[in-house]
Amino acid sequence: MSFVVLLNLLVKPGWVVVENLVQDRLGHATFGLITALSALTLVVAALSDLGLTPYSVQRVAAEPTFMAETFPTLLPLRGALNAVALAAMLGVGWVLGYRGSELVLLAAIGIALLLTQYGQFLRGTLQAHQKFNTDAVLSVVEKFVLLGAVLVLLPVGLTLPRYVGARLGAAAFTTVVLYGLMTRLFGRVKYRWQGLVARTALRASLPFAFMTLLYGVNERIDMVMLERLASPTEAGYYAGAYRWVDAVMMYAWTVLPLFFAKFASVARDASAQRQLLWFGQRVLTLPLLFVVAFVLFRGEVLFWQFSHSTPAEVARMTWCLKILFINVLVHAFFAIYSTLLTSTTHERAVSWLVAGSIFLNIGLNLFLLPRYGAVAASLDTLLCAAAVSVGYLVLVAQRTGVGVPFRLLARLLLAFGLLCGSWYMLQYGFSKALSWWVEAGVMAVVFGVIVLGTGLVRRNEIMALKR
Repeated sequence: MSFVVLLNLLVKPGWVVVENLVQDRLGHATFGLITALSALTLVVAALSDLGLTPYSVQRVAAEPTFMAETFPTLLPLRGALNAVALAAMLGVGWVLGYRGSELVLLAAIGIALLLTQYGQFLRGTLQAHQKFNTDAVLSVVEKFVLLGAVLVLLPVGLTLPRYVGARLGAAAFTTVVLYGLMTRLFGRVKYRWQGLVARTALRASLPFAFMTLLYGVNERIDMVMLERLASPTEAGYYAGAYRWVDAVMMYAWTVLPLFFAKFASVARDASAQRQLLWFGQRVLTLPLLFVVAFVLFRGEVLFWQFSHSTPAEVARMTWCLKILFINVLVHAFFAIYSTLLTSTTHERAVSWLVAGSIFLNIGLNLFLLPRYGAVAASLDTLLCAAAVSVGYLVLVAQRTGVGVPFRLLARLLLAFGLLCGSWYMLQYGFSKALSWWVEAGVMAVVFGVIVLGTGLVRRNEIMALKR
């Protein structure tokens, strides 16, 4: 897992920087359209997998004969589902009002995504056979190829067709590599259709598909609705801000699965879960507190690459960024409670919470997006995250013996308040005369003092780490 994290940490920052350059060159409206179409394909693409990838990983890992007996049917089934998903994408796009060149663009983006997901399905064979290092390298091949292609295109001239073509080419290249590697390691799979095998696999994988679809809709619906109800330009502003949220939240999505496994391993021991929760709460929250404070006071520096944007456009993206990072703050405090619940057989209740969040989000979007655009989308995201987080706390209090550590939450909130107050005083005293990196360095030291002073990290814990 550490190797996977390391590779993604190498790729993710580079990709954020390159995507900023792409958006700056193509323009907010064009990039907003691309992002909305990509979000739409991600939602509909749940049809292309229907949970077959996690299902096959489970079965191949548990039964060595499963691959030889079932993959001859699963591979053509997976290909047929890709065709169904592509038709569904185009159909949904037509219903939403996309026409002509927009539908062609949707098809190209959709094919690239479906190839990527087919590659992930093929990678499942490597995961099931415990070839994790090989899988880790292959998980970033497409991003590396696309990064290289975009960097080549930037000096030549980056246009919409070239960018979408680069995405499609990178996805196709990676899929061919994965298929070739799979056949080399495990032998060529001869397709053999068996209706009973296909029906059994689909029935067993549907629960995975439901969860994928639910979380996909929850995360991506904002972008599609914003582009349709407001404008592609507003969608571009939101995309420019959300890109940084996605990059920062990678820390949370790396840490939380580790605690998922830990919580599950002591599912019957409330005391052990409580200790894990207190530890995990600090590990997850403390780094994000500093990042959120930096964005609230210095968020504009993250848009330094947008040289073709007006000050008003950068200001609007900055507003969206600050609102979205308050959403990050909410996740920093409460996401671990979702992990606790889903790891202890309360995943159905969490799914209902997410479903309720989707309906609330759609309702708010219909009312606010046409008038307030990207800022409204950011605010709706925050309100939905806050509502779901309250639900997490209620469920933890009612359904687990762990309890909510309100004193710890209060100390974390106090630490954040002291950090923001100190940052405000520093800016007030120097009238923003300091460079942003000097300011951030000073506040990092101040935050360390605050964390020690509030007892969130004790000296004996630091000394224990040094041993």
